[in-house]
Amino acid sequence: MTTETTDPPGAIDARPVRHPGRWVAVAFIGLLTAMLVNSFVTNEKWDWGYTFEIMQQKPVIEGLIKGTLLGTVLAMVIGVVLGIVLAIMRMSENVVLRGVAFAYTWFFRSIPRYVLLGLFAVGLGYLYNTFEIGIPFTDIRFFTLDYQNYSSTVWVGGLALGLSEAAYMAEIARAGILSVDNGQGEAAQALGMSPQQTMRRIVLPQAMRVIVPPTGNETIAMVKDTSLFIAAQIIVELYYQATLFGSRSFKVMPGLMAATLWYLIVCTILMIGQSYLEKRFGRGFGVQAPTKRERKVTALLARTGDH
Repeated sequence: MTTETTDPPGAIDARPVRHPGRWVAVAFIGLLTAMLVNSFVTNEKWDWGYTFEIMQQKPVIEGLIKGTLLGTVLAMVIGVVLGIVLAIMRMSENVVLRGVAFAYTWFFRSIPRYVLLGLFAVGLGYLYNTFEIGIPFTDIRFFTLDYQNYSSTVWVGGLALGLSEAAYMAEIARAGILSVDNGQGEAAQALGMSPQQTMRRIVLPQAMRVIVPPTGNETIAMVKDTSLFIAAQIIVELYYQATLFGSRSFKVMPGLMAATLWYLIVCTILMIGQSYLEKRFGRGFGVQAPTKRERKVTALLARTGDH
């Protein structure tokens, strides 16, 4: 006859698995870091003093604000708004709307942004001195724009990048909308909501969980893509102004590093903001991994319960 005991099991004397490869990788990374720091300190050609001096110059700051940041905001606003419209058109039952959205996406995803900026600034400026809106084959004009005055400005550069970005945002928004279960929209329409209200109040808020991460990545990429403004002969831009100081003084590296440090600062701030947005729109979805403190408390309670 066997008897069952309820005594807790004894402590397990487990040894962690050794990973020598990890320590080799850590040593290799440490060696590379030490070599890089040594180069920064001992190589006078880096010229960090002049680098920080370039970062504070008025044309560089103006290029950062009026070129890089303003161009990014303008391009992303156009890209996000137009991208959502195109995504809805791609999922429409109307064949014409689907065709137009597909053609738009096909065209702007196929053209490099450097070439697109050249087309908007140089090409359209060459073909049209002015843009006119009116009745064809008559002298009736409702609106006239002297394009030559705007062809090499941040507004045209932001417009070109925004139109290109809309093609990518359309696919991002479409993926986010398709991630929402169809039952959500059916339930909303059963409550009497119109398709527009369903999209605005039910579908899009839930789709943001999928839309926000890639949109954040696109925003960070757009900050760097503003350096392509030189293709549109736009000189009020961070990279151009920073490297111009380096070229004039025959110190190329400080100019490049000045632009690099500003890009690192701006993109780091955007990455922090993106992480907060992801946490906000991701609330209620999935199970978050416990923090280190929570794991320690759980282990302590488990040991206390054994006694």
